[in-house]
Amino acid sequence: MNQSLLKEIEECREQMISQSQTNTFTSEEVIKVSQQLDTLLNMHAEICANNSMN
Repeated sequence: MNQSLLKEIEECREQMISQSQTNTFTSEEVIKVSQQLDTLLNMHAEICANNSMN
């Protein structure tokens, strides 16, 4: 598993939590970080799926 990707996911998750404590969940800032987290999680899922096929 790519440890740097997992670290990036955790950092993005923490950033989203932090943003949501000072902004509404529908604020542009929270949505932007949430979308970044979605992208990272999709990358992780794809890597996991590819690894399970090997």
